[in-house]
Amino acid sequence: MIVSMDVSVLYFAVPFIGRALEPTGTQQLWILDMYGFVLSGLLIVMGALGDRIGRRRLLLTGAVLFAGASLAAAYAQSAEGLIVARALLGVGGAALMPSTLALIRTMFHDPKQRGTAIAIWTAVMTGGISLGPILSGALVEHFWWGSIFLINVPAMAILLLLVPVFIPRHRGTAHGPFDLVGAVLSLGTVLPVVYGIKECARSGVAATPIASIGFGLVMGALFARRQRTAAHPLLDLELLRMRAFGGSVVANVLAMFAIVGFAIFTTQYLQSVLGMSPLEAALWSLVPSLAVAVATPVATMLARRVDRAWVMCGGFTIGAVGFLVLTGARSDSSLGLLLAGSAVYAAGVVAVMTQVTEMAMGVAPPERAGAASAVLESGSELGGALGMALLGTIGDAVYHRAMTDTAPTGAARETLGGAQAVAASMPGDTGDALVAAARDAFCDGMRSAAIGAAVVMVVAALYCAKFLRGVPVAGAVPAATGGLDDPDGSGGSGESGDSARSGGCDPAGGPGAQAAPESSVVRAR
Repeated sequence: MIVSMDVSVLYFAVPFIGRALEPTGTQQLWILDMYGFVLSGLLIVMGALGDRIGRRRLLLTGAVLFAGASLAAAYAQSAEGLIVARALLGVGGAALMPSTLALIRTMFHDPKQRGTAIAIWTAVMTGGISLGPILSGALVEHFWWGSIFLINVPAMAILLLLVPVFIPRHRGTAHGPFDLVGAVLSLGTVLPVVYGIKECARSGVAATPIASIGFGLVMGALFARRQRTAAHPLLDLELLRMRAFGGSVVANVLAMFAIVGFAIFTTQYLQSVLGMSPLEAALWSLVPSLAVAVATPVATMLARRVDRAWVMCGGFTIGAVGFLVLTGARSDSSLGLLLAGSAVYAAGVVAVMTQVTEMAMGVAPPERAGAASAVLESGSELGGALGMALLGTIGDAVYHRAMTDTAPTGAARETLGGAQAVAASMPGDTGDALVAAARDAFCDGMRSAAIGAAVVMVVAALYCAKFLRGVPVAGAVPAATGGLDDPDGSGGSGESGDSARSGGCDPAGGPGAQAAPESSVVRAR
């Protein structure tokens, strides 16, 4: 929760930071983005590192770094110092996040218990993103801006106290030297791609972000080649060839595309169309979480009775219905319409995310659970960035076209906020007319983005029904420890000897293939 909360905790604190540290426009953008950039870039590296040195050790190391970086951020005396502290927070977050999910994979061998644990993990992770702005608004209203970082310190202190007591010690199970070249190539792949996509979303398609994406794709090809040929690769590419894992990553990207990409529209609608204060808007945005709290356990229960692919297909279909409800939103619509549509799509999409995570982690070999969880979370970052870029572009294009003949200046034609700023300096009726036109144009753009998101949800539902139907998900073997110390001294990690040799499935999950050499992927199957 704390790691995901820090993605959005700066939303209401930016004006206070601006007055205190006086950052330039570019520095302010880096203050906002640095945490997410470093977090997304290091997830795969940290996941693989946890598989080698032990996930509990990496979790504790990440907690120490996260707490120290939080203190540095809270008491930063310059914009440059805050940017560096946010980067260190990203390093700590990248150590914490894959470790938590990988430990769940190796601690819970019973599929029912693991499904419940992953459902809680998913709900808390998504809830943290919603909680960040609310906590930020409440703190900066009563304390100085650094308090939004100080709240991380007691949470990390509790983690450092309780983890040694309640979390079994995990022995590193991946052997061989750490792939430093692969780590550099991984960073060179993720960071430029995420940066380029976000810049396209923020400033439109231009040469620099396109070149950044292109560079990242070239590095990605080199990374894939390195992982195929390295004696001790950072990432086992065989995982991605398995339908249960590779298909889960695709479904997760599509889910995050919709839920993150559309969030900016609901936030702006609450504040700029309905006229709510930032804190009031943040509080109302929590209402859909109630639907998520109901849908997540229901989806987990259904997945034990029917093919998980149908549950995911149903979740995406429900998400599409929610977005279609939002196509009816207009500048004079009620708050209830927005909350109803948001609750429906959030319930469907988050339910899918729970099943995606459980399916992927269920087939991941315990000794590679850290890298597997990191790949899944990197897909989340990529999907969210793509959603913001593409759905944002759709909304901006429709708004710009609608305002071309109405707005007198460039600022009013670009964004609703720009139109409101221009209208404030105009005579009463003229300014009111401009704001009304801008709100109508924004709603046109939001409806178009909702249609685009609904189409993606339908495609995702068809994908799950076509490619994930009948895919076997590995059940847990009670005797397995996956690298955790065995309290009864029986030892062993991973699956038992019989199950380790029972994998006669092809990479697509179908029967009848020749028995492959024993490997981590075979054991997972």
